[in-house]
Amino acid sequence: MREKKDAPLRSDAQRNRERILEVALEELTRAADAPLSAIARKAGVGQATFYRNFPNRESLVLEVYRYEVQQVADTAAQLLDTRSPDQALREWMDRLAQYAMAKAGLADALRKATAHGSLAASGHGPVTSAVALLLKANEEAGTIRPGMTPDDFSLAIAGLWQIDPHSDWQSRAGRLLDLVMDGLRTGAPASRHERPEKLSTTDAAPS
Repeated sequence: MREKKDAPLRSDAQRNRERILEVALEELTRAADAPLSAIARKAGVGQATFYRNFPNRESLVLEVYRYEVQQVADTAAQLLDTRSPDQALREWMDRLAQYAMAKAGLADALRKATAHGSLAASGHGPVTSAVALLLKANEEAGTIRPGMTPDDFSLAIAGLWQIDPHSDWQSRAGRLLDLVMDGLRTGAPASRHERPEKLSTTDAAPS
């Protein structure tokens, strides 16, 4: 009997959590400093329920962030199916920038809730998995330098979160991400293999 009583409670708890995330996304996108009490009230849950799910602002913001960027993360595998690994990585970076600027309030909330406002702060969530997938595909193809980790990548693109979404963010983000991509390609095995072929043809000409 006790098991039957507990099951609906688990279902209710899940619905409460999803409702909090839904409201938090809306409120934090609108205003990074949205009061937690207002989010709980609009979600229709008590303070105890709210804090049982999210003990502080950082835990809430990071969970909303992970929940929302799942759609961005999912595009990594899709791009790898239709593009070369380096093209997939570069295009995915553009997708991430577009999302970050579209959700400016959420990005601002992320910056305020974490020390660096970087992807590294969100732990091993869907974006970290997507980055790992893209880096692995590129390393296996020899299109980026070996040994790069998701944390390395997160630090490299941290400047993305400092771009004003109300400015000419497309060109600024594009320059930053091109610079990061150039750095990833430096020392790639594939580029090293190309160089001897070019040298051999020029060396043969004088003879």
